Amino acid sequence: MNSVRVIEKAANIDLLQLSLVPTAIPVASEGMCVVEVHSAGVNPSDVKAALGAMPHAVWPRTPGRDYAGVVLDGPSELVGKHVWGSGGELGIRRDGSHGRYLVVDTASVREKPQNVSLLEAGAVGVPFITAYEGFRRAGFPKKGDVVLIFGGNGKVGQAAIQLATRAGAKVFAVERSQEQYVGHANSAIEMLDASNLDIGSYVKEKTDGHGADIVYNTVGSPYFSQANAALAIGGRQIFISTIDKAVPFDIFAFYRGQHTFVGIDTLAFDSLAGAGILDALTPGFNDGSLKAFPVTADYTYSLQDSLKAYRAVIQGARERVVLTP
Repeated sequence: MNSVRVIEKAANIDLLQLSLVPTAIPVASEGMCVVEVHSAGVNPSDVKAALGAMPHAVWPRTPGRDYAGVVLDGPSELVGKHVWGSGGELGIRRDGSHGRYLVVDTASVREKPQNVSLLEAGAVGVPFITAYEGFRRAGFPKKGDVVLIFGGNGKVGQAAIQLATRAGAKVFAVERSQEQYVGHANSAIEMLDASNLDIGSYVKEKTDGHGADIVYNTVGSPYFSQANAALAIGGRQIFISTIDKAVPFDIFAFYRGQHTFVGIDTLAFDSLAGAGILDALTPGFNDGSLKAFPVTADYTYSLQDSLKAYRAVIQGARERVVLTP
């Protein structure tokens, strides 16, 4: 009955020290639930937080923002239920899901969709919540809108593609080189190769000069100028990450284009906010228009191999990495 613990910051993954500590079964206090964790996704933000790169982190702690499991203790109507959740405070400002047991606020606990397995449910949280919140803030795609997604085969990119095609949008997706789209989509999308294509000109040409109503830029600075060039009049660009903090910015083109920039940081979302978004997503998982990411045996790790899981994520694993406490 163990939990992963991080004790102090580390300069890189090779210096990261993860401890496994024995954990007794907690008792739920008023307003809380005890969840036995069966699946916990490992997100890039989990690893960065473990290394010490995230603000507001407490030490020592158990990492992990996403979970799926079974309620062991709490309100009688929830005990035994298969539940899922995600929160920006989990694993950063309080103990998270990379352990056998997780104590969470009852108000944030939600039953998982029946057609999503426990293993898959623990890997849904951060990517889908981030994708959804970006569209909520920027304005959800509508039927006939043009949506351009940079980092289309990343997990947030795949979630955004599912949501955009579900809404009936025409979707272009971009990767650094020539790739096929590897995720679920509700209609055909066109994958673009950023290494040999002027993305802005191509999207404008393929949309009769209109451009992209929404650009979901999951990468940030490397695609900033191309994303701006692709935007339609009144278009919106969503940012969730970057490599370089500073980018060239043409204010004239910005206001002439009537553009909007939207920044998303789901670390500011607690588990209750995450539960609200999972509520909004659940009908799509129930009707099959949204699908959980496949979780393969090669990227499923025990707690004893948690450092291998963290290393796989920080080295850029394209599959969803999951711990199975």
